This record gives sequence, C-alpha cells and structure tokens, in this order.
Amino acid sequence: MAKAIEQNPVRFAVTIALGRKKDKMNILSVEERAKILACLVEGCSMRSTQRLCGVAKKTVERLLVAAGTACAKYHNEHVRNLTCGSVQIDEIWSFIGAKQIHTPWLLRDTGERGDIWTFTGIDADTKLIVAWYTGSRKTGDALEFLMDLKSRLASRIQLTSDGLLSYTHTVPRAFGDDVDYAMLVKIFEHKPSGKYSPPECIGTEKIPKIGFPDKGLISTSYVERQNLTVRMGNRRLTRLTNGYSKKTENHRHSMALHFMHYNFCRLHSTIRVTPAMAAGLTDHVWEISDLVRLIDSK
Repeated sequence: MAKAIEQNPVRFAVTIALGRKKDKMNILSVEERAKILACLVEGCSMRSTQRLCGVAKKTVERLLVAAGTACAKYHNEHVRNLTCGSVQIDEIWSFIGAKQIHTPWLLRDTGERGDIWTFTGIDADTKLIVAWYTGSRKTGDALEFLMDLKSRLASRIQLTSDGLLSYTHTVPRAFGDDVDYAMLVKIFEHKPSGKYSPPECIGTEKIPKIGFPDKGLISTSYVERQNLTVRMGNRRLTRLTNGYSKKTENHRHSMALHFMHYNFCRLHSTIRVTPAMAAGLTDHVWEISDLVRLIDSK
C-alpha cells in the first residue's frame, strides 16, 4: 500500500474516496433512500440525483435496481383479480444507447441497443396501470404483454387498442372470445411535418374486432395521457436529452419504479385518490418510504 501511495498519491486518494461512496448505500437510512427514489420518480436523471442527494452515481444505480426489482415483484404478486370494466392499451417508445437508425446492424434486435417499447394497459375507471411489458414491438412481445394483462383480470372487459397490426393476431390468442375488443385507428394527413412532430391527426375510425364493444367506450385517451405522465416523470423517456437509458435492465427497473409509484403513491387529480385505492388494492396513500421498505422486506 505504501508503494501505491508513493507511485500515484492522487489516484490512491480517489480510489479510497470512491470505495467509501460505493459502500454508502449499505448504511443509508430509509429517509435518505426515499429522497433518492423521490428524485428518480420526479424526473431527475441519475447524475442530477447524485448531485442533489450527495451520493455516488453507483449508489443511485444500485438503489434503482433494488427498488425496480422489489416493485416488479410486489406488482406481480398483489395486482391480481381486478374487476376492470374498460381497459385501454398502448405502447410508448424510447431507446437504449442509440436510436434504431443509428444502431449497427449486428446490435439491432438484440434487446441491448436501439429502440425499446413499453406496452401499458390502464383501467379507464380507476386509472390503475394493470400491466406493463418492456421489449420490442414485435408480435411475441405484444402477446407476452396481453397474456400478463389477461392473468390479472377477474372478469370480462372491453379492450381498446390503437391500430398496431400485432394486436389483430395476439388479442384473440390471449383472450379468445372472452373480451369485447375494438381498435381505434387514427387517420393522419399526408403532409410533411416537423422533424420531431408526427403528422396531424385528422380523424379516427372505430373498428369492432371481437364481441360487442360499446362504441362510447372505444377510446385510447387515458392511456395516451398516461404516456405523457411517464415522459414527464421518468427522465429516461424525456425527448431530446441525454438522460436516455444505456442499459436495458436499468430501463426496465426504472419503468417498474415509475408505475409502482404512480399506482400506489401518487394522488390522481381526477379521482382524488391513488389508482390503487380506487381499485381496492390498498386503503391509504403510500409514502415513498414504503417503497424503500419493500426493498428491505424482499
């Protein structure tokens, strides 16, 4: 050790400092960890959270992984037997490391770089995120999401999706005839738009697919509004920043943390309670410290 100090004293001092930071998460209090998670669910990046909370970036990352794992586990075990009436589904886009067009061919479709999509299903009445799935936009991933969604329901529902072709094949495979399903297909004008703006929507078409869906309930408004909530509350999905995910697993953990916080901790402005309370999954508003205790109890 004396030789190491003599050869490069600056490097030795930095190593010791980083080592201390590395072990800091093990001794952080519930309140300190809750502060870190609060920053993450309110739209802070990992580096800004590091600066705000005075901890190492590795500490923030490790806590994100632990929280994401605990949140996904709790959701999988407890968000079950739901009596939903109308469920809306959609997909939200992001990317890992680089957009698909800038990703080398050998790394495309590996799931480790390029475009990544998160399927979400929201109960139109309670605003609860019933299920989510992060992967590609291919048929296999759509089916995984729908099978998970189906497993959490206790009764027949009305299901509405956008015009994604994969749903035409996967909804019947997941639900059979036990669903009233319709597509809401948007019609866009054929006119050039801005670089970051989609063409203007000039109309919609409601297309019943299975059963007898109520045309008054054929809508994707709530799930599309949820997409905005995700982009505002999760830095990894904020457009035109460098806060995008660099690791697929961290992206999944971040989504699990966001949806758990949304369902159990965040009062919804429309229903005046949390979605989990409206769905009968809990009788009180969770604090972020309760999410920390999920980590300790796993």
